Amino acid sequence: MDAARITPPRRLTVPVSGRFGAGDMAVLDFGDPKRPVDLIFVHANGFNAMTYRSLLAPLSGTLRIWAPDLRGHGLTRLPTDRGRRIGWADHRDDLAALLEVLQGPPVVLAGHSMGGTSSLLAAAERPDRVSRLVLMDPVIWNRAAHLAFHLPFFDQLPRRIPLYRNALKRRARFDSREAAMAAYRGRGAFKGWPDMMLADYLSDGLVEAGEGLTLACAPDWEASNYAAQGHDPWRALARVGRPVRILKAETGSTCRVSPDARRPHVEVDLVPEGTHFFPMLRPDLARDALFEAAV
Repeated sequence: MDAARITPPRRLTVPVSGRFGAGDMAVLDFGDPKRPVDLIFVHANGFNAMTYRSLLAPLSGTLRIWAPDLRGHGLTRLPTDRGRRIGWADHRDDLAALLEVLQGPPVVLAGHSMGGTSSLLAAAERPDRVSRLVLMDPVIWNRAAHLAFHLPFFDQLPRRIPLYRNALKRRARFDSREAAMAAYRGRGAFKGWPDMMLADYLSDGLVEAGEGLTLACAPDWEASNYAAQGHDPWRALARVGRPVRILKAETGSTCRVSPDARRPHVEVDLVPEGTHFFPMLRPDLARDALFEAAV
């Protein structure tokens, strides 16, 4: 077996401070530490960077990759203020701060779902630090939906979002990792996941709490991410000024971006038979897209 596939990534801690509070961002560092970072990959809501280890590790023989845990996820320790939170400006600013500390040339910025959208928002703020983007089924609703999140009844909308309601119902505590593995295997969002990827998710997705374990991403924070849709990815898409490749799931996509001659810098590719979780279910396809963008 390729050593890159089994060598665990290094763990880094990056101090982050700003208007959303200060703390430490946890980052997985894949590849040769002597070379500049080539790629930053950002996880989806409710997950963590380690979830994607088996996707990213095979690339580490050629590329150096940073994979951060977003605020409220994994091992990152940053404040999670749910009150009056209207968008993902906190995730945007955290990623912009991460870009700021990098040495070397601009990097490829990539991500899945919320991680893809947050990457787009950050790149629009710091295009000088980004060479291109690869967004895997990013959360970009149609323009009318985004406008609705700014209307006076905005506070009532989250209750109508099934993902928000379901997140609040998630079981938060487990007696052991084995119990969590048994509860998740083959069910819901985890249907079809390889056991190794599910185990990687749980390795940083559960933290010790008393005599048991609890989710590192609290259900109400996961729900807050679903509810806080007041950011504007369409504006970011127009402003970013860098090549953007969107891989869009054929089934159940959260992305409403279509090919448009008015956006020549944006390429939209449909993933045949792909669901929102195609990076987990078809990692070779996702890996090829990252490799093509970074070399």
